[in-house]
Amino acid sequence: MDEPLLSVGIVSGPSLRCTFPTAYRIRGHERQLTGAYAATLAGHSIILEGPDGRFESLREVILEPLQPDSPFVLHDVTIGLRFHWERKREERFFGTLKLLADGDTITAINIIPVEEYLSSVISSEMSASSSLNLLKAHAISSRSWLLAQLKRSRTNPRPTGEPRTRIEDSDQHIRWYDREDHLSFDVCADDHCQRYHGVTMDYHPAVRQAIRETRGQALLHEGSLCDTRFSKSCGGVSELFENVWEPVHHPYLTPVVDAPARPEGYSFDLTREEAAAHWIQTTPPAFCNTQDPAVLSQVLLDYDRETQDFYRWTVRYAQEEVAAIIREKSGMDFGQIAALRPVARGSSGRIMKLTIVGTQRSLTIGKELEIRKTLSRSHLYSSAFVVSIRRTGNNLPDEFILKGAGWGHGVGMCQIGAAVMGEQGYSYDRILNHYFTGTAIQRLY
Repeated sequence: MDEPLLSVGIVSGPSLRCTFPTAYRIRGHERQLTGAYAATLAGHSIILEGPDGRFESLREVILEPLQPDSPFVLHDVTIGLRFHWERKREERFFGTLKLLADGDTITAINIIPVEEYLSSVISSEMSASSSLNLLKAHAISSRSWLLAQLKRSRTNPRPTGEPRTRIEDSDQHIRWYDREDHLSFDVCADDHCQRYHGVTMDYHPAVRQAIRETRGQALLHEGSLCDTRFSKSCGGVSELFENVWEPVHHPYLTPVVDAPARPEGYSFDLTREEAAAHWIQTTPPAFCNTQDPAVLSQVLLDYDRETQDFYRWTVRYAQEEVAAIIREKSGMDFGQIAALRPVARGSSGRIMKLTIVGTQRSLTIGKELEIRKTLSRSHLYSSAFVVSIRRTGNNLPDEFILKGAGWGHGVGMCQIGAAVMGEQGYSYDRILNHYFTGTAIQRLY
């Protein structure tokens, strides 16, 4: 196969601002643009206005650089959408810019070769101080995930933007999210897919080396591309794919204890409430159980370092606060909250189904991301938590205390654990085989 071209959705809104430091040409026209431009909508048409005048096009505008190493700039790009580190910033990108009108919004899409995209992903997910083995492991994992998504979406495109799965009735709301939410482009630029911040992130020579030396390499299992996933911290044990996303079993995305050997004194059937509570409320040894700033700086970039208690964490909610958050995030009034009751847990202790018991109604929700979204104004770090309550004489709890483990969905590669492994001298192929069991590296182009 040849190296694919990729379309990445960067930002959407009723209007967008972009800047072309050097000349860009509008495809199909002789018109060239330089400087700061505003993109707005007029009906189904996109209007671009700036120092070189006004240009109008029906539904889409494609702008290409006259020089391949000339970036364009997008302003007010939201990163960390709906997470606790959400913010806006200015970002620069190589390649082609496509502006697409969709209803009452304009979407900015970057069209770029896969390997150039990966240079930014690895720089956006990792620090330049990372070990070369970590960078190579992440490059192969990110490339494998991406190529698997491209194969899936381009051979079986979805007709609508609805989530692949939603089970809703009067007793339960079970929902999970994946990249099929994107219909106008292949992947998004945020944590929903993979972080992609263009050339805003410095392309360190080590990143370029890792991309160059693994060019075209991907993980395969029994000859098929692997849908490799990763999260910041598994919390000590990784999660089954089907407990987070669609009910499809991937043999290489099964529970992995994130340590050279299983810690003693623990039951690893973390689907059982007693075993999960013991695991989550203690701090067993694991690769990702580290506070070493030299290691954490490899994985936690500037805004990530605002999160320091990722391996084990605690969140406290007063009755009024948790009732308000659940009402706001679910769109339902449960009244006062009487209990948050785990119904089913996965292999890492993450809650797959949780029943919210209120004075006005009760409902079971899932999967893990829906739970994390419903119980926080941004996102809980993970759904691996145990709930305790405090009462001061009332029948209803005055306070809910959530003690949790890990940061993210926990499936596949644990980024902090992989950073520790790289620091300890593990080769990139051993890192990958630790998290993705039974896989082999193969060069596809």
